Formats: sequence, C-alpha cells, structure tokens
Amino acid sequence: MKQKHILKNGQEITIIQLTVDQLDEILALQRKVVETLTTESFLQPLTEGEFLYILNGKGIMIGAYYNERLIAFRAMLEPEIDEEHLGIDAGLPRNEWPLVLYSEISNVDPDFRGNKLQVLLGKVLMGAVDGEKFRYICTTVAPFNIASLKDKFAHGMQIVSLKMKYGDMLRYILMKDLKQSATGYEFTKSRHIAMEDTKEQQQYLLEGWIGTGIEKLDDLWVVRFEK
Repeated sequence: MKQKHILKNGQEITIIQLTVDQLDEILALQRKVVETLTTESFLQPLTEGEFLYILNGKGIMIGAYYNERLIAFRAMLEPEIDEEHLGIDAGLPRNEWPLVLYSEISNVDPDFRGNKLQVLLGKVLMGAVDGEKFRYICTTVAPFNIASLKDKFAHGMQIVSLKMKYGDMLRYILMKDLKQSATGYEFTKSRHIAMEDTKEQQQYLLEGWIGTGIEKLDDLWVVRFEK
C-alpha cells in the first residue's frame, strides 16, 4: 500500500502500511500526542507490546508521512476472544465474535491537526479491511470526545451501547456492519437526548434504539437516537 494525498494546507503526504520497523516512530508520535492532551481519559494509549501485536499480523496499521516524518497513524486490531470483547457489548452472537475488528487508535501530530487526517486515514483503513474475513468494526469512545465521535459517525459507525469499560471509564460502544449499507436502515422514530444524561441514553439503547449522530443545540451536546 502506498497512496499520495494533498492536505487542505497544500502539503503532499504519503500513506503506507506500517511495520515493526516503524515502531520507534509510532511510540514517539504517541508520546507527543499524549503530552498535548487536555483530557487524559479521552485516549487510551497503547503499550509497546500492543503495537507489536498489531504490527505482527493481528490487525492493520497505516501511517501518513510528510517529508519522511510520521505525522499520523491509525490502527485496527484483531482482538482476542475474552470477557471484555466488544462483540458482547454489541449484542453479537458468540459465533460472530471472530468476525470483529476493533477500530483501535489514531494519533495525529498536533502540528498537522485541522487537515482531517484522522478521517482520511479511517477511509483508507476501512478500504483495506478483508471483507471475507471480517464483518464488523467496533470501537469505544468517551462521551464528550466530540472529535472522535464525529470521526466514527463519518465512517458509518453507530452507538449500540453505553457502559463502563477499562475498569471505571464510561464509554460508548460503536459498531459498523460492513455488509449493511447505510441506506439499508429504515428508521421511523428519532429522538435527541443530552449527552450528559447517561441513564436515559442507556435506557433507549436497551429498548433497541441506535445512536446515529451528535449535534450541538443551545450549547448542549445531544445524541440523535433512531429506531
């Protein structure tokens, strides 16, 4: 894989699939991103071992380079089947859990933010998924991590659960069915619920509603639920 793209600022970048050879660059960029975070709970950094797990064949990782400098990366992970598997949270039957890939992590160099690099890498990564081997993409996002939520909705993912993950961190669980086109859903009901109202959102999700978008109404972030 090798793709050339022009950013909004006119700079040309090259997107490639990353390997173990780029591990030091990946770790360095993650450290830089973590140092600039204002809300640490928004990002669950990966360990060196977790990166190696992906780079050694248990997922896909791509990176964007500008003048031989790694400025962004994004990864999908083939998860282990365990009690924390997101297929459980998404309500998938156990026999379908091996069909799940996780949209795992994306980091963008602060110097290059504003170029929609996260969305661009997401599109490239989605296109690289083996549709014969995998059917579902799942991920978790913290409430009020607006940039990440917008990114996930841009790729057709939908909120299917809201619960504590990673110990005591409240997270949306989002999922995309690669075999279900966006136009395949026929919703007849729509509701907006304040993002801060955890219990009401959880009740709607239990009743079969799906979170399909977010917007800001009078300084209040709300989630659009449809059924």
